[in-house]
Amino acid sequence: MDKAAMTERLERVFPPEQAGVLAGVIYDAYEPLVKASDFNELKAIVAELAEAQKQTDRRLAELAASQQELAASQRELAEAQKRTEDRLGRLVTVVEGLALEVGGLSRAASYALENEAYRMLPGLLQGRFGLELLQRFVRTEINGEEINLFGRARRNGHIVLIVGETKLQVAERRARRAERRRVLDQLERKVEAVRRAYPGQEIMPILITHYARPAFLQEAEARGVTVIQSFEW
Repeated sequence: MDKAAMTERLERVFPPEQAGVLAGVIYDAYEPLVKASDFNELKAIVAELAEAQKQTDRRLAELAASQQELAASQRELAEAQKRTEDRLGRLVTVVEGLALEVGGLSRAASYALENEAYRMLPGLLQGRFGLELLQRFVRTEINGEEINLFGRARRNGHIVLIVGETKLQVAERRARRAERRRVLDQLERKVEAVRRAYPGQEIMPILITHYARPAFLQEAEARGVTVIQSFEW
């Protein structure tokens, strides 16, 4: 209520001069009260803002702590990753070393089978196939193909060229037909290389192995390849 409205209401019970004076006194006394209430409301708002700021600060502190934990976790993860990479590096080195050793053992076993074949094949070829070896078997290269065993033999007055390949075993049950074909195709390429170098000569392809499964023996026979297993001599 403003001062004029207050004066008008007081004039209903007081003379105009008294009503004016009373209205002025009451208004002057009431105005500071209004300002005080506004100030109290402002203080309440400030208090709320202060509490909100505290909550914000607390949340920021929690966020900072979470970020520190995340940073620590990332450092631990990076260290664990580095340790894993170091272990993998060492493991790869070990595997490579084992591969080299296994490869070396495989080559050594293959050469041992080949050397054994050099000694044992002449008698077996003569007894089973009537082939008289005219010279010792040799390892050679013909038309770019490495021949594991190459030799000349005579049968019924005719010269027969022996082209041999050694394979430790062709006995794995899981080996697919494609693998069997790969072995026989490799031998066939060597036979073709010899045929180009010695046109018109009879050639006997043989495959020397420790053991061959029946499926391989059948496919080799169908392709004109004689398979000789080491236990046969």
